[in-house]
Amino acid sequence: MLDRLPFMLGLRYVRAKRRNHFISFISLTSMLGLMLGVAVLILVLSVMNGFDHELRSRVLGMVPHTRIEAPSGMTDWQPLAERLTQRERVIGAAPYVQQQGMFSIGGRNEGAMVNGIAPQAEAKVSIIDDHMVQGSLDDLKAGDWKVVLGELLARRLGVGVGDRVTLLVPEASITPGGVFPRLKRFTVSGIFSVGADLDASLAYAHIADMQTLARMGDDVGGLRLEFDDLFAAHGETRQIIDELGPGYRGIDWTLTHGNLFQAIQMEKRMIGLLLTVIIAVAAFNIVSTLVMVVTDKKADIAILRTIGATPGSIMGIFIVQGLAIGIIGILIGVGVGVTLALTIADLIAWFEAATGIQFLDANVYFISYLPSRLQWSDVGTITLAAFVLTFLSTLYPAWRASRIQPADVLRYE
Repeated sequence: MLDRLPFMLGLRYVRAKRRNHFISFISLTSMLGLMLGVAVLILVLSVMNGFDHELRSRVLGMVPHTRIEAPSGMTDWQPLAERLTQRERVIGAAPYVQQQGMFSIGGRNEGAMVNGIAPQAEAKVSIIDDHMVQGSLDDLKAGDWKVVLGELLARRLGVGVGDRVTLLVPEASITPGGVFPRLKRFTVSGIFSVGADLDASLAYAHIADMQTLARMGDDVGGLRLEFDDLFAAHGETRQIIDELGPGYRGIDWTLTHGNLFQAIQMEKRMIGLLLTVIIAVAAFNIVSTLVMVVTDKKADIAILRTIGATPGSIMGIFIVQGLAIGIIGILIGVGVGVTLALTIADLIAWFEAATGIQFLDANVYFISYLPSRLQWSDVGTITLAAFVLTFLSTLYPAWRASRIQPADVLRYE
């Protein structure tokens, strides 16, 4: 009987309607605080995981892992591409010609980076073929002067497939009539959308057309490389440049988008730490609850001690009570947090459609929607951390209860 005493009385104290309603209120507050802290932490970490995943799969799927360039252009790029693809970690190589320019139509002007690509090779280093909403990369053929635009860029220009736009490049052409900017008319043959800021600033044309426009002959601007591991890009790039020798340079994604990735990781750690403090505050509210319960139950504790209950049993009663309060709050918080993490994207999309308010503008953020990616390892870590904090918060009040001397209490009863 005495062996089961801590569980019986600890759970009974949780269920019982106390005479002191303030104690009940503090218990409820502690439970709700744990629930909200756990739920919000699961939700926020899931959203941060979503941003991290979208950065890797979308933005870094469009941005090359590494660009190998030669300042004067690459003439014999085919042998170099074959040589690099024989490396263990390189899974794809594709040539490119990159040109900054401005598209113009009907008085509307939008700047963009135009990538001249070989359509068949581009699938090895980019995910663009999976995100074509109109047309296809295969429509880009040498001499046809066709272009594929990002969805936001096409929307701002007010063009669709079949429309013609003028590309102005910041290089002058000297003619008998004077110096004029170099320009060329393109036909829009496709539109892509990756849900990122690249939709407003990126366009694709055939590499042969861009070579002609840039007057590069058969040279290309460089090679884009894809690795089997995104995080191997920096080290592999340095090795490749060391092997190729002077005259080449490598630009990997950590130089172009590394700050964004690091910022997301730092924000995830800092937000996780701050929200863990909220859980700690809620858990340590249990200290106040149990201290008041111990004060209220001094007479009961003294009677239990006189009939043979040990200090360890008394301590166990209040540990069980505190853990019961904490576990209920944690479990409800996990349920709410997991539910929100799995549905937050749909909820935000519904709210944006209903109110017309856009939370993430693609002009400001690198994606235009709120991603969420639940990781059960995060849920387990949060649950364990909240449980440990709850357990620690029960120790002091339970120890105080075990130190109560029956004679001192019953003397005045």
